[in-house]
Amino acid sequence: MHLKLQHTTRYTYETPVRGVVQMLRLTPRPYDGLHVVRWRIDVDHDATLKPSEDSFGNIVHSFCAEGPLDALTVTVEGEVLTEDTSGILHGTQERLPLGLYLRQTPLTTADRTIADFARDAADGRDRLDALHALMAALSDRMTFDVDVTHVHTTADEAFADAKGVCQDFAHIFIAAARSLKFPARYVSGYMRQSDGREHYEAGHGWAEVHVPGVGWIGFDPTNAICATDAYIRVAIGLDYLDASPVRGVRTGGAHETLDVSIQVQHGASQQ
Repeated sequence: MHLKLQHTTRYTYETPVRGVVQMLRLTPRPYDGLHVVRWRIDVDHDATLKPSEDSFGNIVHSFCAEGPLDALTVTVEGEVLTEDTSGILHGTQERLPLGLYLRQTPLTTADRTIADFARDAADGRDRLDALHALMAALSDRMTFDVDVTHVHTTADEAFADAKGVCQDFAHIFIAAARSLKFPARYVSGYMRQSDGREHYEAGHGWAEVHVPGVGWIGFDPTNAICATDAYIRVAIGLDYLDASPVRGVRTGGAHETLDVSIQVQHGASQQ
């Protein structure tokens, strides 16, 4: 699939800030299912983007912008070609041992309720069927709700409320999969919905689980499907905080307002 992306993040500060430091995980790394045709990040202030890579192999850009600043905008424009591989990943850079992805984090700790839920959903099935059953059961249990959780909501909190956003669905699925001894990780990126919608107020998050004999597979419990060619995979980590698109600090200033606008379009066919 040919996908075109425009992602704008704008900060407006109630009082001018003296400076801003940002770390951006907004650039996808190519693999067998994703080819980057073009990709560009712009900042609307005098700042030099410094590229690097983190321990997970994510492409990171950092910058410092000196104030006074009353607003700051980061814009991403890109174009990719994707293939539907039924969620199975090939050609990704794997720098860390599988055992690391069994590690719990504060956001992905499986309490007894989640562990019992995972065991009941698996119900003696083989590995791949168990994960599909877990994804379906979680999708049935949870209700998508943008008003009840935040970036620091834990898997067990969201599971207890049975409500949340894609981040919460992914964290619960990761916690449940790890409780079944599957290495699992968080993925941040974008998704073009099948209903043809092009405008979104946030990016997307899902999970990847390693199945012996198959490899890493993308599972999206929010939509109860494996990742397809409608997904743009950008960054991975043990949880959202490792893969968050934008993280940073500001010096001075008071309250800030964040506005996010994302457009994912289906591009023209490639010959």
